[in-house]
Amino acid sequence: MEIVGIVVVCVLAVAGANQLAPRVRIAAPLLLVGFGVAVSYLPGVPPIWVDPEVVLIGVLPPLLYAAAVALPAMDFKRDFQAISGLSIVLVVISALLLGLLFMLILPDADYATGVALGAILSPTDAVATTTVKRVGAPQRLITVLSGESLFNDASALVVLRAAIAAMAGGLSMVGVALSFVWAIIGAVIVGGAVGWVFIVARARISNAAVATAVSFTAPYIAYVPTEIMGASGLVAAVAAGLVTGRGSVRRLTAAHRQSDQQTWRTVELLLEGGVFLLMGLELKALVMDVTASHESVIHAFWPAAIAFVLLMVIRWGFVMTLVAAISRRSRRVIAREPILEQMQDRLGDPDAAADRLTRRFQRRIDRRLADIEYYRTESIGFREGHVVVWAGMRGVVTLAAAQTLPADTPYRSLLVLVAFVVATGSLMIQGSTLGAFIKWMRLPDHRADAARELQRLNREMASISVEVLTDPAVCSDSMLARNVEQVRSLEASDDGDPTGDVLDRRLRNAVEMRRVRRVIIDRQRAELIDLRDRGAYSSEALTSALARLDAEEISLDAQANR
Repeated sequence: MEIVGIVVVCVLAVAGANQLAPRVRIAAPLLLVGFGVAVSYLPGVPPIWVDPEVVLIGVLPPLLYAAAVALPAMDFKRDFQAISGLSIVLVVISALLLGLLFMLILPDADYATGVALGAILSPTDAVATTTVKRVGAPQRLITVLSGESLFNDASALVVLRAAIAAMAGGLSMVGVALSFVWAIIGAVIVGGAVGWVFIVARARISNAAVATAVSFTAPYIAYVPTEIMGASGLVAAVAAGLVTGRGSVRRLTAAHRQSDQQTWRTVELLLEGGVFLLMGLELKALVMDVTASHESVIHAFWPAAIAFVLLMVIRWGFVMTLVAAISRRSRRVIAREPILEQMQDRLGDPDAAADRLTRRFQRRIDRRLADIEYYRTESIGFREGHVVVWAGMRGVVTLAAAQTLPADTPYRSLLVLVAFVVATGSLMIQGSTLGAFIKWMRLPDHRADAARELQRLNREMASISVEVLTDPAVCSDSMLARNVEQVRSLEASDDGDPTGDVLDRRLRNAVEMRRVRRVIIDRQRAELIDLRDRGAYSSEALTSALARLDAEEISLDAQANR
């Protein structure tokens, strides 16, 4: 009964913090950490220790999987350079440089121990993404920060594993490099295969709730065999999520996708909130452990402060260098636009009779031109770079990873407390000021461009509706007579959803109405998938349009079951 009461209190605390956070303009993780710290020091509350495996194995795989499913694969590919740089290269550089710092300021700590602590402090948390979305930052910035938080946990844990092995004298530099490469490549192969198998299998399950229940096992089925193989289970979970997110539109029904979205959103809320709450609850136990080791709690603050400053300096230098490299690459890509346009004009618009190679080549040119437009309109400059720097907050992975240090590590209790101080200090300082910092940077406002793009997309969807409503192969003769004059007004409309306005008013036969509306939905979805593969519109606009079709399809299913 006691465990049940604790679980109930934790769930209510997570729900209350997320409800209160927008009103007080404080991030929910900050509220949960503060609440946990306050509860841990209440009279009668015993010290609370959480097994780090609970977080690293029980919580992180589903959290990273869910975030990867929601990340647009198209945007991920376009910004792979920035994401890989932040989540892999920056983590390695930070760990190595922090290793030098801790070797100098901590007596009896060798370089391997310093690198281990550096790896613990290197990964950033996804909590910044919520704040960035809330203030209306550009979509490209959100994609980069989301992608970084997906992969840097895994890369940091791989570096930590190698550093711990080096502490025991069991790994060479060549071994470290090979282990790191295999951890990524092996994980991508296994995770991608698991994601594809699950998509195919779940498409055969008619019950949406059952299919969603099956999806809960996907991150763990990707994680466990990958770890047994010596690769990164977390990267495998992310790879499975990316494959699932890309394939779900083609293979799963609207009911499946809606069930997945709502259920996984709840799971994310509870898991993410729960680990921040536990992070605060552990403070008392950490302090008692340091005291029992005859070390001073105060001594954890000045190494943590120096490490935090050094982390920000390293991140600033790397991000500014990365922004310059991205800008140079974007200019080179944009410079190819005239050549690609000439090639597009020569090819024309291949019809269905054209050979497959020609059509494939045409699509690749279309995709490259769409990428150029993306880099032109969604550029990342130094203002966006400063936001990326300040959004690099540490979180619960830092504390969980610190607790995996071997028991015989010098100053182990103090090092764990240092990790806690860096993580909570980062959340407090950066988390409480990130929204104001983003507004102060005055990032370009793309909302007007996004609205115009959505109007163009709606017009394309409206033209498909017109084609269906005036197609003799779809509509009966009597229906055509009623529809021809009515649908012409839709050609100039920005509504893009004539099925609800015209068909509901003009078609009297409910069965016939639903059949025609389903044809429209199927053709519009096929066109949206094609536009996504070509990169013709932003992921934000395409996601919005696909969600509207899903809602329409679910509404039709509900009407048919009455």
